[in-house]
Amino acid sequence: MSLRLSTVILPYRRWSEGGRSAWVRAEQLGFHTAYTYDHLSWRSFRDGPWFGAVPTLTAAAGVTERLRLGTLVTSPNFRHPVTLAKELISLDDISGGRITLGIGAGGTGFDATTLLHSGQEQWSPRERADRFAEFVPLLDRLLTEDAVTYEGRFYSAHEARNIPGCVQRPRLPFAVAATGPRGLKLAARHGQAWVTTGDPKLYENGTPEQSVEALRGQIAKLSEACADAGRDAADLDKVLLTGFTPDRARPLRSLDAFVDFAGRHQELGFTEIVIHWPIPDSDFAADEKVFEQIAMETTAQLA
Repeated sequence: MSLRLSTVILPYRRWSEGGRSAWVRAEQLGFHTAYTYDHLSWRSFRDGPWFGAVPTLTAAAGVTERLRLGTLVTSPNFRHPVTLAKELISLDDISGGRITLGIGAGGTGFDATTLLHSGQEQWSPRERADRFAEFVPLLDRLLTEDAVTYEGRFYSAHEARNIPGCVQRPRLPFAVAATGPRGLKLAARHGQAWVTTGDPKLYENGTPEQSVEALRGQIAKLSEACADAGRDAADLDKVLLTGFTPDRARPLRSLDAFVDFAGRHQELGFTEIVIHWPIPDSDFAADEKVFEQIAMETTAQLA
């Protein structure tokens, strides 16, 4: 399968001050999908502007025609399946069926603490995994059934109506972010794609070669999870969100460097690579001319 190149546009700019133009330009450059982060705020951007993912994607749908749009990633940290399903069905309709939901278990950042009551502890890794294991199947049902009633440990739905459903049938695709066994099981059962950022333990002191081997191991575990679910792992797209491996921003320094990086990961089985839209004075700083050259020429060189 040929490699697809996508981008992620962080929602830190006002729509009238560069927000709109980035999404329009992403379509002009030929990206397969333009994603955005679905957070309440994120890392070093916490004390600056940060806008909501669903309104941003709705606005992006109105200024683009072919570009797929999505989240990388939505999580249960501040979302409920019932309300999220309604927003996703609306967004899929507005976009004409161009939405992909990137979804993950969530982490320990601001999303995980903003809604806590005083004295309430953060969810443990086990509880995040438990919630994710309930969240994804319920969301699947909500997006494919006209009416859903469900009573779970964490989430409930009482005759939740979702008519007319998604434009995409049977529902919009899920891109499930996971590296652990429970998350990989969810990807195998419910995902149309699987997402990884690599092995976080290698980010600080690992090497690109070690990262490649770690990713190879993750894909092998995904294949095992798919086999257990009676599914061919080749049916899932495999998405690498870059910027969190030991390579960091080095692949974006030149077209040749990126083609080499992308080729090595294509050989592992990745079908889509996602690069961050350049943000000056941040971890995602990059030369915009080189970025655009990469966007326009990489896939042809790897065909």
